[in-house]
Parts: sequence; C-alpha cells; structure tokens
Amino acid sequence: MALRVYSAAPRNSMVQNFPVLGVAEKQLFVGGDCPQLVMKRRLRLSAGVRCSLDVAAQSAEVGKVTAVTKDTFWPIVKAAGDKTVVVDMYTQWCGPCKIIAPRYQELSEKYNDVLFLKLDCNDENKAKCHVPLAKELGIKVVPTFKILKDSKIVKEVTGAKIDNLIHAIDSVRST
Repeated sequence: MALRVYSAAPRNSMVQNFPVLGVAEKQLFVGGDCPQLVMKRRLRLSAGVRCSLDVAAQSAEVGKVTAVTKDTFWPIVKAAGDKTVVVDMYTQWCGPCKIIAPRYQELSEKYNDVLFLKLDCNDENKAKCHVPLAKELGIKVVPTFKILKDSKIVKEVTGAKIDNLIHAIDSVRST
C-alpha cells in the first residue's frame, strides 16, 4: 500500500527521497540518513499522511453513482462507515441493466444520505476483471443490487425491479 505525503514542505525537501516507515500522531517516520531529521528521525507535518486507497474512497460522492473496481470497492464501503451503501452489479450487454440505469441514477440524486455504487461484472472485460468480486458477493444474475450497512450486506434485490429496490433502501435507511 503506497503512502502519499501531503505537506507544506518545499518540493526539494530531503524527506521526499526517503521511504516512509510509519506515522504516529502527525509525525512522519522516514528511513535513511536525512540531516534535517534529528535523532528520532521524525518530522512534524502540517497536513498529515493519507493512504492512496483513502483517496479512492473520497472519490465516492453522495448524489451520484460512482463506478468501483475490485480494488476500490471495499475501501469505499469501509470509508462510508454507518452510511447506507447500494451497489448495482451490472453488465454492459444486459438489457434490463440498461433500462434500470437511469432510474438508479435518479435514486442517487433523491437519497442524499445513501452512497450509490456500480460494478461492471462483464466477464469479457479482462482489463477490469471484477468477476472475483462478483463471485465474492454471490452474484448469479444481473442486475443485482446489494445494500450494505456498516460494511455488511443486509439486503439484496435481483432483477430490474425498481419498486423492490426503493422498498429495500427505505427499510435499511430506517434501521
């Protein structure tokens, strides 16, 4: 997992040439010999350190549908905390998936307290092969909608049944 350092330090700072070993309470620990870092090799940061997966998690926004991959799905779900998350498992060639997609987008704009994601489960799309995640989530047909709360799947709706999806979202939001 790569760490990116965000600080007010100038670009020619010696710190950027050394590997990050760890972070504790706004202190960055780096490896190597750096004359600007005293005995304990730490530097106080003005901004902090973020994981590159945290950046991916922050890209998911309420009010829109966010496309996810096998690499970004769980970090986004975990970053959502106790917020309700709805995932549309679809394929590009699926007729019912195409029909429900605009309605799914409307739902994302309607529910301001719910995070809406979509995962392309296309078998032929080897470059973005998300099939392992689809198998992990137990997807047998598309479209399938999984509703998660606290990083756990709590409801599932299969097929392009918008009324069932709305009912499932409302029931999870009310708990």
